[in-house]
Amino acid sequence: MGLFEKFRNGLAKTRENIARSFDNVFTPSQIDDDFYEELEEILIMSDMGVTTTENILDELKTKVSKQHIKTTEECRTVLMDSIKEQMTVDEHAYDFEKGKAVILVIGVNGVGKTTSIGKLANIYKKEGRKVMMAAADTFRAAAGEQLSEWARRAGVDIIRGTEGQDPASVVYDALQSARAKNTDILICDTAGRLHNKKNLMEELKKIHRIIDKEYPEAVRETLVVIDGTTGQNALVQAREFHEAAEATGIIMTKLDGTAKGGIAVAVQSELNIPVKYIGVGEGIDDFERFDPDTFVEAMFA
Repeated sequence: MGLFEKFRNGLAKTRENIARSFDNVFTPSQIDDDFYEELEEILIMSDMGVTTTENILDELKTKVSKQHIKTTEECRTVLMDSIKEQMTVDEHAYDFEKGKAVILVIGVNGVGKTTSIGKLANIYKKEGRKVMMAAADTFRAAAGEQLSEWARRAGVDIIRGTEGQDPASVVYDALQSARAKNTDILICDTAGRLHNKKNLMEELKKIHRIIDKEYPEAVRETLVVIDGTTGQNALVQAREFHEAAEATGIIMTKLDGTAKGGIAVAVQSELNIPVKYIGVGEGIDDFERFDPDTFVEAMFA
């Protein structure tokens, strides 16, 4: 199955939820206030949120005026282009994958963090990279066992600690092993809580200091995992984790389970953090690098 088909299948609930309304608003008619009001309601209902929707509509109105567009039919392509522009991923966004890298993965329990790490490892392993996991979320019972199972499925090594162990010490052990085995990518399962930002920041700062000392040549990447089915709450979580951990990218999970996939647009537009990976199914291969053009076409076309 190609990338477009995966996205299209994964976003089926979202597309079915808004497709009829989307088609109706773009039936041949004049562009007027009623048209923009209907379009605004549809975009907000798709979970893009008020701020992102307003930005997209402002841009659409500007283009309609400059390009002298007269009918709603012509607006559809312009609108989709505007949404794609909101989601542009920088050409260097995936440079960290090309050399030695340490990826820190954070997110609250239940969003699919452990699953995403397994699927990430699977992608890199299939591309011929040497991958290792570190089970450094030591405060959640069974986290190590779950990550070990994903390591087995992906066919990669894993370094585990004991429940309650200092997460930074697990990362330290993993760094030593990664260097000794000439590992390309070390993926660390880290903080799974946000009830105390100060403690979270201190924990991550300690991990960063250890990486700086033990593996300075590695590129650092911090990915926040959020659950697409939680809608605007996912945006709140992403913002809070970003404030605490300076995220460099977003992993959006469970988009196949929501009828409001527009949250992916809102997160990138409002936080200016690129969505880098997207989960569109339960299988180990139902996980892809994010492509905004394919995503928007699969969601709205």
